[in-house]
Amino acid sequence: MRILLAVDGSPYTQKMLDYLAAHAEWLTPNHHYTALTVQPLLPPRAAKALGKALVDDYHSEEAQKVLLPVQEFLAAHQVTAVAESAVGPISQTIAETADKGGYDLLIMGTRGHGALAKLVLGSVATQVLAESKLPVLLIR
Repeated sequence: MRILLAVDGSPYTQKMLDYLAAHAEWLTPNHHYTALTVQPLLPPRAAKALGKALVDDYHSEEAQKVLLPVQEFLAAHQVTAVAESAVGPISQTIAETADKGGYDLLIMGTRGHGALAKLVLGSVATQVLAESKLPVLLIR
């Protein structure tokens, strides 16, 4: 099975990883994993003032801060994952990557707001569910 792990470095990502580690059927070398983090675009004026090279370096550094601990966690469980990063609208980019990447499943952590909070605040997880054609496993 090809599994996309949407990660952001938050405690909710760690809860997702802990859940996977506690369920041996999820963390197995038989699956192929990709860990994806998406960095939001910087405001256009800030990006222009900083310049493309500095903005690219910033996005790369931020992605590595998220992806390195995930790769280390997975390696400790004898699982390797391809690390990918992207820049753009977070939920849309996750959903597009999941749909176009030939994945069988998308797994992500979520805060677990109640229905009213989701209605008022929205969430990346809710938006991904709405936009993705792929099965999504939400861990809260």
